[in-house]
Amino acid sequence: MMLHALPKNWWLVLLRGIVAVLFGLLAFAMPGLTLVALVILYGAYALIDGIVALAAAVGGREILPRWWLASVGLFGVAAGLATFFWPGVTALVLILLIGTWTVAHGVMEIIGAIQLRKEIDNEWLLILSGLLSVLFGIFVLAQPGAGAVALVWLIATYAVAFGILMIALSFRLKNYRPAAL
Repeated sequence: MMLHALPKNWWLVLLRGIVAVLFGLLAFAMPGLTLVALVILYGAYALIDGIVALAAAVGGREILPRWWLASVGLFGVAAGLATFFWPGVTALVLILLIGTWTVAHGVMEIIGAIQLRKEIDNEWLLILSGLLSVLFGIFVLAQPGAGAVALVWLIATYAVAFGILMIALSFRLKNYRPAAL
């Protein structure tokens, strides 16, 4: 069924690819605006999630404790409102969290590699990946603005690559001819 529907709607796949490429190119051209948009989307998500959790606490069934849902809801609403009132602080905290996590992750990889050195060969690859993570995390923590731009560029690169693949797929679908039975 899907094999027949996709070729008929190849232009939707093409449109999806074009939009992804355009988004990626705009993100490369305006990384600051893209970061602000991502922060605002996060704020909207946190706010809506908080409201839904509060609604579930007030009118929901006893699947989860009401106090827990109310707590999650209040924190979500607070995070969403804080994001809208202080988007720069939210972006900075998010970038610092990424940097901290990357350093911790890298340290754990190095520790794991040292503990595994008697059991596996080439543990230096795990040590090297851990060192790379630590260095990247330190860079992000030392230069959070550059870390934010790097994150936007990573998203932009993904969007462009994804878009190109969707465009290529759309032309394959356009030229698809089902085999005769």
